[in-house]
Amino acid sequence: MINRFTKYQIATGLAILFHTIGLVGILFFKTSFFVQATAFNLLLMFALLLWTQQDKNIFFYVFMLAVFCIGMSVEIIGVNTGALFGDYKYGGVLGLSFRNVPLIIGINWFVIIFCSGISIHTLLMKAIGRVALDTGKKPQALKALSVIIDGATLAVFFDWIMEPVAIKLGYWHWGVDGEVPMYNYLSWFTISMILLAFFHFSPFGKQNKFAVHLLLIQLMFFLLLNSFLP
Repeated sequence: MINRFTKYQIATGLAILFHTIGLVGILFFKTSFFVQATAFNLLLMFALLLWTQQDKNIFFYVFMLAVFCIGMSVEIIGVNTGALFGDYKYGGVLGLSFRNVPLIIGINWFVIIFCSGISIHTLLMKAIGRVALDTGKKPQALKALSVIIDGATLAVFFDWIMEPVAIKLGYWHWGVDGEVPMYNYLSWFTISMILLAFFHFSPFGKQNKFAVHLLLIQLMFFLLLNSFLP
């Protein structure tokens, strides 16, 4: 029976199942178990992304490691100096930490950047395909700019949606007044553009339907929590 489904369908079904369980558990059960399971859920989504990625060459793994290391580095700088993102600290619900930053945050950077890049790339391939049919030309420079700028915008939008939920669930907290500074999002945008430039120019396959599905599932997950979490 399972052979009737593609990897993308199985991965998407698992993502919907685990995010639904987490959503129901957080909203309706007064227990910290579902919040504490956040790191496990993110690790599972990361594993599903790897499973569904067809072209896993050396450049893919270099990109993945670079995003993890850069993501962890900027977070370590941010948490310990107040530079880049503002005055914030991580809570204890995200698992093992290094220099006051949970290791899962580095993986989260990869998931957000990869899914944002794949989503914009997928949209562009369809749009560019139509342009090529009409003109016989493929606007490669426009494609690069769009992946980098639009992808970074999408990543920042995701962070903006996630931010209030993460604060309520104790993933992290902001300074004395609890306000998120504007330059947090400006830093997110700048760093995301750098990582997405690396994404675009790295020669590995950019086709992964599950990455698009996962981004939409996670956006819906945080939108619903943002709407109904007290």
